[in-house]
Amino acid sequence: MTNFEQSSQYIKDLGIFANRDAQAVKRMNQRMEKAKFNIFKFLFGKQNDVVPVNGLPVLKPNLAEFLEPSDQMKLIWFGHSTFMLNVEGKIVLVDPVLSSAASPIPLVIRRFQAPPLQASELPDIDFILISHDHYDHLDMSTIKHFKGKNTRFLVPLGVGSHLTGWGIDSDRVTEHDWWQSTTVDGIEFTATPAQHFSGRSFYDKNATLWAGWAVKATTQSLFFSGDSGYDIHFGQIGERLGPFDIVLLDNGQYNPAWEEVHMLPEQASQAVRDLKAKAFFPVHWGGFKLSTHPWYEPIQRAYQLSTESPYRIVAPKIGEILSVSDNYQTDTWWTALIGDKG
Repeated sequence: MTNFEQSSQYIKDLGIFANRDAQAVKRMNQRMEKAKFNIFKFLFGKQNDVVPVNGLPVLKPNLAEFLEPSDQMKLIWFGHSTFMLNVEGKIVLVDPVLSSAASPIPLVIRRFQAPPLQASELPDIDFILISHDHYDHLDMSTIKHFKGKNTRFLVPLGVGSHLTGWGIDSDRVTEHDWWQSTTVDGIEFTATPAQHFSGRSFYDKNATLWAGWAVKATTQSLFFSGDSGYDIHFGQIGERLGPFDIVLLDNGQYNPAWEEVHMLPEQASQAVRDLKAKAFFPVHWGGFKLSTHPWYEPIQRAYQLSTESPYRIVAPKIGEILSVSDNYQTDTWWTALIGDKG
């Protein structure tokens, strides 16, 4: 019996993975079809402020500072859902997308601005975590940079086939079902449930699993949702693996038409509570246009919701080194760019 067939998420007769709420994506598709959602207009139509005119500010990180030993986790956000983590000296890269576009067609879904580091500028990476195989989370060009290196890949079930197809040695790839863990030098990486879907073409829909990731070290813990709609799994994760010092949650490129697979800000705010988190770092914004809301709306709504919440919001600039600490003070840097006409 394969790992797929052992997974309670896998539907053997159909050869696909499914959410706990198996009808979630079906409801979304029916709603979008009923509304006659125009994908061409969505991708190429004119909407106000969906992309920052002059891009967002990007800092060049001091890697020597980032790599210094510390009891506190350190993070560098690359925009959207890509970030690099220093946890007790282990360097972890999450959902690395460093290409100029998050699409098989280079002219579609282009990045607002260059990332703070190119692949050639990265330090030695111990682990790469992948949440799922969509183009804005799994980038072939970036992954190929790690051929011949010692980096280990921790991925959901099935995603390893993409990596090995791109030249990554299979013995460097560990696939995980939900709730399965890998522990190295006292750091535990656990794949967690999410409510989403997968596929890189019309022919491989839901052929691989999607997941979030919990990272638990000696003194601190972090959770990354990957892409996910709101469901009971956040409470389950909070009970089984929480509390968390910081959570990075899908909070951008949302729309009521597809809230089953991408949380609205109010839902993300509730998920932070469910996860028993001290601090909330909104991600899945600040990189690519994948919805019709203004570029600044995700962070602005998340910030406003945080003012009446028990958690702190964390919103560094792209490339800024963030130490996970109760002393962090959020600077609302994005407000100065709202209405910028170039």
